[in-house]
Amino acid sequence: MGVGVSGWKLAQAVSRAGQLGVVSGTALDQVLARRLQDGDSDGAMRRGLEAFPFPAMAERVRARYFVAGGKAERAAYLTVPLLAKDMPRELAELCIVSNFVEVFLAREGHGNPVGINYLEKIQAALLPCMYGAMLAGVEYVIMGAGIPLKMPGVLDRYAEHQAAEYPMHVTGALEGDDTTMRFDPAEFMECAVGPLHRPKFLAIVSSNTLATTMVKKANGRVDGLVIEMRTAGGHNAPPRGKLQLSEIGEPIYGERDAIDIPKLCELGVPFWLAGGYGHPDKLREALALGAAGIQVGTAFAFADESGLRPDYKQELMEKVVAGTVSIFTDPLASPTGFPFKVAHLEGTVSEVDVYEERPRICNLGFLREAYRTAAGEIGYRCASEPLSLYVSKGGNPLDTAGRKCICNGLLANVGFPQVLNGNRVEQGIVTAGDDITTIAQFLPPGQTHYSALDVITELEKGLRPLSAEQDERIAVVV
Repeated sequence: MGVGVSGWKLAQAVSRAGQLGVVSGTALDQVLARRLQDGDSDGAMRRGLEAFPFPAMAERVRARYFVAGGKAERAAYLTVPLLAKDMPRELAELCIVSNFVEVFLAREGHGNPVGINYLEKIQAALLPCMYGAMLAGVEYVIMGAGIPLKMPGVLDRYAEHQAAEYPMHVTGALEGDDTTMRFDPAEFMECAVGPLHRPKFLAIVSSNTLATTMVKKANGRVDGLVIEMRTAGGHNAPPRGKLQLSEIGEPIYGERDAIDIPKLCELGVPFWLAGGYGHPDKLREALALGAAGIQVGTAFAFADESGLRPDYKQELMEKVVAGTVSIFTDPLASPTGFPFKVAHLEGTVSEVDVYEERPRICNLGFLREAYRTAAGEIGYRCASEPLSLYVSKGGNPLDTAGRKCICNGLLANVGFPQVLNGNRVEQGIVTAGDDITTIAQFLPPGQTHYSALDVITELEKGLRPLSAEQDERIAVVV
């Protein structure tokens, strides 16, 4: 539920109800900057800035981006520097502050834990963003889309405000190249701050091999695992072995991609099952298999409190009720090369004509690939940028076919579309899991929408004692 869908309002609602609310840590620098430029009508962003422990830094962010009353509808959002290994201080401060604000607001008004989710793929943002979240007292850090073996050690060091390092993957890097990112909290602290709470760390994995690797080879404590199945929304792990496509062009998964749950239990850490588990019976099944619980995304993405645009929610809910909703696991859409689930919705980039009308441009760059230039420096390229530009950077032209701008699409999903030249507005690209077809189960009688509490109330039926007949049926499923 990246980029503002699982925002502070949704996470707060889930945590208030006694479950673990998780904010998306993806692109929070852009999200905060655009909320401020839209006028921060409810004052929440400025309230978060006022709570930030380093007021001069918070004021620099406010002064740079806040527009009283909001920018003009057809005015472009201010440009935020692109993420890079050695980012300007302005961007590092925005990353720190934005992650603090999101977690602070999600925790506001209750005493239950809140988590934050990051994509390991977006490596350049990890160090400053993580520190900001810890300053706000985040209780869980959940990370997927990569193998974050070095992140537990970062959390350990940040708890004492110590400098931390993290390796950046650079395509073509040679031995001796400096590909290590560094962040020292002392360079940003305006005053003394006591030790920080070291959050629990959960790695998102999609195979037994990765689960074992994380538990046994990480440079610090791994507190648990989220086992994400291929039916989950967003990015999916690619099938193991040579890629094969179905008749409609979706990746084909086989036995090699299945998860051996008993082997997970042998690792001795709690795990949560994700991807198609948003149903009371699936919760029962997960618990029967030895899981600590489930992670649910799609159901909450369409709840009232989520950041997804209301019109997108309504139109897709109508399709769900009518039985016409369609999800396509697109092997080409994402510049990462990972399969990406796309919900078909008129007027969005899911439509071929909308995609083809959009000029290729990479002006956000969250999913850019770092590579070694001929001069031995680190450059950045994106398979969704203009073909000639990508090829000039050594990219394979075949990698650009069908690539979509996920970054701009996801920001448009939550009401922050960029406007170019005063007339062209970026369109969204909605992602959801395969079980979007079941979300009507959360609708209260006679209603066309539902809340996060409605989802939790329905799912918690999976915790109730079973009748003998139900128990027998679940045992067969397991």
